[in-house]
Formats: sequence, C-alpha cells, structure tokens
Amino acid sequence: MDTSEPQGRERGQTSGRERDGGTEKLNWIDRRREKIRAELERNRRGDHKVPTWALAAALVLIVVAWVGLILWFG
Repeated sequence: MDTSEPQGRERGQTSGRERDGGTEKLNWIDRRREKIRAELERNRRGDHKVPTWALAAALVLIVVAWVGLILWFG
C-alpha cells in the first residue's frame, strides 16, 4: 500500500467530489442555511402546517398545566 493513498480507498477510486467534476457539494452549514431560508419563505407565504393560533393555544395550555401542577403539589 502506498502511504500517499488514504486508508480504505483502493487505487483508482475517486471521491464523490472528484467524480462531480471538482464541484464542491454544499457543506452542512450551507445546507442548514438553505433549509432555514426555505422555511422562512414558506412562513412568509403563509404555508404553515400548524396555524399560529393553535401553537399559541398549546403553549398557553402547557404553561397553565405547569403552574397548576406547581400550585397543586407545591
């Protein structure tokens, strides 16, 4: 085995980056930023999966239940 070859790769095999003609794939941070941008655009268009009022109601219910447990058992 030649020491210049990375371990686990046979001679003549290329990585995905080399096969794609040298174009770099988006790294994790760039993919995450794209997902966030896409979600913000969907939210601005109003393509919400759960309405805002339902999320607010669920939050209020959770807080009231938490306070009730504290007062009941505290």
